[in-house]
Order: sequence, then C-alpha cells, then structure tokens
Amino acid sequence: MDERGHSYASAGVDIDAAQRSLRNVTDAVKATYNARTLGGIGGFGAMFSGEFPELTKPVLVSSIDGVGTKTKVAQMAGDYSNLGRDIVNHCVNDILCQGAKPLFFLDYFGCSHLDSEAFESVVIGAAEACAAVDCVLIGGETAEMPGVYTDGEIDIVGTIVGVVDAEQKLPRGIQKPGDRIIGLASNGLHTNGYSLARKVLFDHAGLSVRDPLPGTEDLTIADALLAPHTCYFNAVYPLIQQFPGISAVAHITGGGLTDNLPRVLQYEVQAKIIKRSWTPLPIFEAIQTLGKVDDADMYRTFNMGIGMVIVVDADEAGSVLNALSESGVYAAEIGKLSTGSRDVQIV
Repeated sequence: MDERGHSYASAGVDIDAAQRSLRNVTDAVKATYNARTLGGIGGFGAMFSGEFPELTKPVLVSSIDGVGTKTKVAQMAGDYSNLGRDIVNHCVNDILCQGAKPLFFLDYFGCSHLDSEAFESVVIGAAEACAAVDCVLIGGETAEMPGVYTDGEIDIVGTIVGVVDAEQKLPRGIQKPGDRIIGLASNGLHTNGYSLARKVLFDHAGLSVRDPLPGTEDLTIADALLAPHTCYFNAVYPLIQQFPGISAVAHITGGGLTDNLPRVLQYEVQAKIIKRSWTPLPIFEAIQTLGKVDDADMYRTFNMGIGMVIVVDADEAGSVLNALSESGVYAAEIGKLSTGSRDVQIV
C-alpha cells in the first residue's frame, strides 16, 4: 500500500490542471461579454440583466443539445477545433426557429481525464461562435469523471437562452397550400447522424479519417465530417423581422426533413419536398453508396444538404431568396405546402 495515502489527483482528477486550462480561455470568454453581463467566470452562478425595454412582451426561449458522436471523429483526427462552434451554432439555430435572438450560452465539457489542449480548443471555438452572434458565453462546467467516460473521449453539451418579442415568435400566421419551402444549404452532417456515418465509413468500408472522401479529389473524410455546423442566425434573423410572410423556420437536425419540418407545420397542411431541387453533398452520396442505405433512412438520419428550412408566402419567396443570396447563403426553393395533415412527402 502506498504510504503517502490517496488524493483526488491519484484518483484521476487534476483540479490544478483544470484551473490552468480555465485561465487559458478566460480572455476568449470575457471577450463575449456585453453590457447585460453582470457576472460570469468565478461565481457560483452567472448573472445577466433581465431588462428588455426594447421589447413589448419579452419571451425567453431556451434549448439544450450536444454534438453527439462527432467527438469520436474529432478524437480520431486529433482535431477538436470546431466542436465548440458546433454546439453553439446548433443551439443558436434551434432557438432561431422560435424567432429568438441569443442572449447567453453555457457549455459542458465532460471527460475521463482532462486534455487541456482539447478543452481550450473547444471553449475558444465556442467563444468565437458566441461572439459572431452577440451571445455571451456566460458559464460552463468541466467534468472530469474517470470510470464514467472512456479514456481519451470527451462529451460536449451546451445550453442557450434567448429572447423574442411575443408578437414576433415563430411559428406565426396562417399556413396555406401554395406557401413556398426554401432550403438553406448545410456544409455537411452538422452534428447529427455520426453513428451511422462512422459505422459505414470506418467499420464497414474500412476507411480512415485521412483517406480521400470518395467522389472528391482534395477533400479528406475528416474534412467532410468535421466541417463546423453552419450558423444561420445572421442571415435569417433579419428576414424574420422584415418579411411577415415567413410563417415558420425549421432546423434540420436528427430526424432530417422527415421529422423536423412537421414540428413547425399547422395540422391542415403537408410539405411536399422535391429532391431534384438540390444536389446532396458528396459525403451523403458516399455514405449511401458504401452503406447501401435506402432513401428513407438517409432523409430521416441526415440533413442531406439542407440545414434549415423557411416556410414563406409565395408572394415573398422571391424576395427572401434574393436576400439570402445577398447575405452569402446558398438557398433554393425545394417544395411547397399542400392540403394535408402535418407531414412531409419527399418525391
């Protein structure tokens, strides 16, 4: 028996290392603070001003999510640089579907033993993503739990709180047959479908993260799988204020178009999506071909190249598409509403 006795460090938890890593990201975190930030790092709870004089009837909107097994691909590639952006952008997009502007964000970093480089990379990425949408990275939790997490792996979760004026919250208005469905391009899997992607690409096809992505010349599988989750806030939020004909916004995450679009539809309408309206990215084609995955599974597991959908009155659809193009977002009309019962047909 060790005569020196036991300590928290000998049990696998290094508090000093965690404190050093926290100090290394403090400047990036504080750079997200704004005039509403009343207390952040160091307190038992973060504080944020709850006064919204610019809003008639403020409604708080919250969401929590994780990046799933995308962390395993990051571990395989030794590249954690985009995971912080992934979780922030995912959460920002979620509350955008209620028309909300992000206020503050909290992150969770779980691991068996703290990898300082991975931790700092994730938090700095999260801070940069928050700053891009004027959101405060107001707090977080670093959980070092040997015996719970597998050695070398991490878990990333985030919580966001935003606000919307009650009169502007989505969905809104009356949806009707003929309303247009506009799809905004994704840049890859975003943060969903990685369990199937890993099974097909690595377990079944025997590929590695360093291999070229089939069907491409200068893109590796790591490049395709670790592309950061696109944030649509800066392009879409102004349009919600500008165009009253926008009745709904849907974030296309786990469940794909099949399960996410009905969440924002009224019961009297059905969404008809035309597959030939866009071309899925090579990563989706590779997964489907190598894994012999049928269309129904692909469109329910992955976003298939459409990361967000806007439902808008036909009279305003052209103007919305023009505005998206001017903001640098590739978008296309991918379908329209018809009479139905709150479901999606992909044809």
